[in-house]
Amino acid sequence: MRILFAAACALAAFATPAMAQDHSGHEMGSHAGSMAMDHAHHAALTRALAMENRAEDRARDQYRHPFETLDFFEVKPGMTVVDYMPASGWYTRVLVPYLGAQGRYVGLTPDPAAADGERFANYFAKLPGDFETARGGWNLSGAPISTYASQDLPEELKGQVDRVLVFREMHNLMRSGVLYTELMRMRGLLKEDGMLGIVQHRAKSDAPGDYTTGANGYLRQEDVIALVEAHGFELVGMSDINANPLDSADHEGGVWQMPPSWGGKKPELENIGESDRMTLLFRKR
Repeated sequence: MRILFAAACALAAFATPAMAQDHSGHEMGSHAGSMAMDHAHHAALTRALAMENRAEDRARDQYRHPFETLDFFEVKPGMTVVDYMPASGWYTRVLVPYLGAQGRYVGLTPDPAAADGERFANYFAKLPGDFETARGGWNLSGAPISTYASQDLPEELKGQVDRVLVFREMHNLMRSGVLYTELMRMRGLLKEDGMLGIVQHRAKSDAPGDYTTGANGYLRQEDVIALVEAHGFELVGMSDINANPLDSADHEGGVWQMPPSWGGKKPELENIGESDRMTLLFRKR
């Protein structure tokens, strides 16, 4: 079973040069240089997470684990990163300062023409403008920011992206009918060694098909892996960084019954954290 646990990732990332004492001098120097770079990246990410404009966001860090998640996705300063459907900008406010002036942040939204209904087409059409308006009040500095609907992507960006990140949006791609179009456009953006990171509300493995069409927010992990791999990607890692075993993942009314939406205000759900989530990393193939 191809599982990369968060603890193992953290141990590897924070290993000390003393652990390489049996290596040759050349190997130790190379390892020490890599270690120093890792520590610099971790320090930059820690600073980004501590920014003042994240004061209201920080309450969710204990459930969304942004440090561990971005580390697992191997996101580094200076990269060009696509944040797919950035919505309220929760990850925007981490990524822009973390990527830094040498990086690039791209907020990407779906093509309204690819949606299979007027409801989603109208919703997608508003997203770029809404995001541009909202980000003006976030006082962000760091990576240059671009915003595109996927049908308007410039040719010069294709094949130039290091990471595409999709946070809790795969169910919307499925239920709106844009999955094929958007995954293929994401793939076209990535460099040859580029990677796609996905965090998604996770249904139980035996959840009925009628519950996992996307309308309830929860998807089966094996279905997500199969769908993404069928669109030109290879799974390279899985993590339980964002798992929550307290979530039964079968709520009438879907994932929106869980915090932070807490739609039904059921007291038994109020303090158990956010949804159980898969965390998957794919490489373009």
